[in-house]
Amino acid sequence: MPKEYILYGTSGCHLCDEAESIVSAAIINQSIIFIKQDIINDDHLLHQYALTIPVFKSLATKEELCWPFTKEVIQAFIRQ
Repeated sequence: MPKEYILYGTSGCHLCDEAESIVSAAIINQSIIFIKQDIINDDHLLHQYALTIPVFKSLATKEELCWPFTKEVIQAFIRQ
């Protein structure tokens, strides 16, 4: 069963675009699924993540990795 993650961000955020590229590169050839979640249309998410996006979150453990991160940091995070 693949591990599942969420990448919180919003459109027009250059850091979020960069984070998506990093995550995509980090999970190649791994059993990983991640979805992008735009925080702009959810007041709770907007309040929680407005100042910290992009944020990469494990759905299994609820642990979060806040920006900045690298490909290597993402790979270590998903190995946990």
